[in-house]
Amino acid sequence: MALQLPAELWLKVFSFLSWRDKLSMRCTCSYFRHLLDKSRPLWRGFSVVLQNLSRYNRSFWRSLAQRHVGNVLLRSGKRKHLKQLHAWLPSLCGLRLDDWREGGVDDLRLFRQLQRLSVTSCSIPLRNLDFLFPLSQQLTQLSLCNVQLTCSASHLLATVGQLTCLTSLLLHHDGSLRVPSLSGVLAHLSELTHLSWTMITYRTLPHDFFSPAHHTGDAALQLLDLQLLNYDAVVTQETLQPLSRLRSLSVFHLYSVPGPTCHLQTWLTSLPHLTNLSIHGGHPLASYADFLPTSLLSLTLCVDLQPNDLRVVSARAPQLEHLHLEPWSSSSDLIRLLPQLFPHLKTLRIRHQHVSDDDFLQLQRLRRLDTLEVLDSYYRPDPSDPSRVIFEPSPRLLRLTSDLQRLTNHRVRVITSSHGDLLSCHCV
Repeated sequence: MALQLPAELWLKVFSFLSWRDKLSMRCTCSYFRHLLDKSRPLWRGFSVVLQNLSRYNRSFWRSLAQRHVGNVLLRSGKRKHLKQLHAWLPSLCGLRLDDWREGGVDDLRLFRQLQRLSVTSCSIPLRNLDFLFPLSQQLTQLSLCNVQLTCSASHLLATVGQLTCLTSLLLHHDGSLRVPSLSGVLAHLSELTHLSWTMITYRTLPHDFFSPAHHTGDAALQLLDLQLLNYDAVVTQETLQPLSRLRSLSVFHLYSVPGPTCHLQTWLTSLPHLTNLSIHGGHPLASYADFLPTSLLSLTLCVDLQPNDLRVVSARAPQLEHLHLEPWSSSSDLIRLLPQLFPHLKTLRIRHQHVSDDDFLQLQRLRRLDTLEVLDSYYRPDPSDPSRVIFEPSPRLLRLTSDLQRLTNHRVRVITSSHGDLLSCHCV
């Protein structure tokens, strides 16, 4: 029967399948495998994870090449693996090197079409960043996360400053790099719209911290999205003037017990047009709730907060559509307030462990809600043995989500996960 249907019809059917389902269909028969592997549009955006490359045979590599796989995550790799990867997939657009096992990555120059590069969790320090120079006119996204750099700050700035096509830059380190300000980097990266930077070395941000030398007057940067990791620095409104176009701000505080001054007040006062705000740690919400921009559409709060604080948030951001709520204390008294305070919510991320059944099912009153993510989908089956944890939805949670979907006529899609990801360190 399958052979009697035109190939175009099968390709149309395959276009609705997930990556996992497409891979399953490849295994059913040689005809489907041939159709899938020869249809490049079906695999646009597909990523593959590779490790221990010696176990892959020529048929495997040929299959990847036929599908024109453009994104690869290579784990525990070495120089010889990059050469092998280039031999079969020379047109890679995105590459993530996780746990790179050598001090240099010079063979990246082989990939002439590489646009997105991520180097994460290296077990060996990188001697320098010279491997980036051959990629200077092609990279649009660069991520260096949990990587030990033995080079000087001046070398780092000089190298990154050559990557003039970058639109996204992520640099997370252990605090060993002492970069006085970002003005030198931003002066050369005129296309940069996303920046994620480790702030552990800063105590006070100078007035020109974000100000490129060639910017004059009230000229603003192109930055739209800024993430600050390990932040606890004094800042002034003058320092933040170049960020007037910023629409998304994420702050991961260095200390769970903050100092006497809430620096977020200055940030929020200086950025009245934010639509996306994410706060992790730091001062209680009550310290800055009155300063939240009325333009907010998306809000993440992993902080100390009370029910009255949410009422202030509701008044300040009445059009909120996306809420991620992880209070440090129990959320049992908070969930029941959400339908009344935030009637426009479309997506919601919460924990459920201490929420009553009735309060959980009250979420059906959120008439515009289409996605609910439960972040603590685990349980302890034996109360006498709290060390035993099963990382899957409990029978209670399965029942609650089934009831909620029934009450909303399956309008709400429920996602369960064992923990919430704080910060993404990849770009492929």
